[in-house]
Amino acid sequence: MVIMRRIAERMGASSIFLLSVILVYIILGMAVPGALWPTLGVLRNLLGRVLPVLLLVFGIMFVTNLFLDARRAVRLLGRESALKGWALVIVGGIISSGPIYMWYPLLSDLKEQGMKNALIATFLYNRAIKIPLIPMMVYYFGWAFTVVLSIYMVLFSIINGVVVARLTDGQNHS
Repeated sequence: MVIMRRIAERMGASSIFLLSVILVYIILGMAVPGALWPTLGVLRNLLGRVLPVLLLVFGIMFVTNLFLDARRAVRLLGRESALKGWALVIVGGIISSGPIYMWYPLLSDLKEQGMKNALIATFLYNRAIKIPLIPMMVYYFGWAFTVVLSIYMVLFSIINGVVVARLTDGQNHS
């Protein structure tokens, strides 16, 4: 019992859960062997679709960490940022994913290190352009509409950033 408790403390809850699920599958596979193979087929298909995306994401993260250190990011996004900073937040906003509230702590940290309010607003505005939804948008509305709307959204994100900068100029909201 003591040994099991020590193992559980070292492994963590997520590892214990994973091992429990694997153990249940092994037991059920032995009890009902015919039901295991279709389940493993579904798992194989799911991994075949998800694994390439995960490898791409990890590859992008690796390259980003390799070429972009924290000091350079602060320089690109800080008070002296130029066109490179604007381009970085536009592209970053477009390719970012996940719920918006997950980005707030990172943006707050970047703001504390000197990121301009204009760039934060531009990043958040550009999150409305979703690359995975562009094919569906083209299907329903056509190429011309999709391209014009995307260009307008990028341009208005810059205008939005400039307006936010003017409204918050000299104010510290930390």
